[in-house]
Amino acid sequence: MRIDKYLKVSRIIKRRSVAKDVADADRIFINGLLAKPGKTVKIGDTITLHLGLKILTFKITSLTPIKDQEMYEFISEEKRS
Repeated sequence: MRIDKYLKVSRIIKRRSVAKDVADADRIFINGLLAKPGKTVKIGDTITLHLGLKILTFKITSLTPIKDQEMYEFISEEKRS
C-alpha cells in the first residue's frame, strides 16, 4: 500500500491529498529514509512524521482496516522548537 493511502486509511491524516503534500514536503520517513507519496509500506515499518512542531513515530501493525482496531502502534511524540 502507498504511504499516502495508508496515512488516510489509518486515520493518521484525514485526506490523502494532505498526506501527499506532507510527503512532497519531505516530512515523512520510513525506517529512517525519506519517503515520497508513492513509497510502498509493509507491516513492521517504522514511520516518522514531521507535522508542524510535532514529530510522531509509529509502527505499522496492519494494512487492512478492521473495525475498532488501530492499524499502527504509537511509539513516541516529540516537540520541536
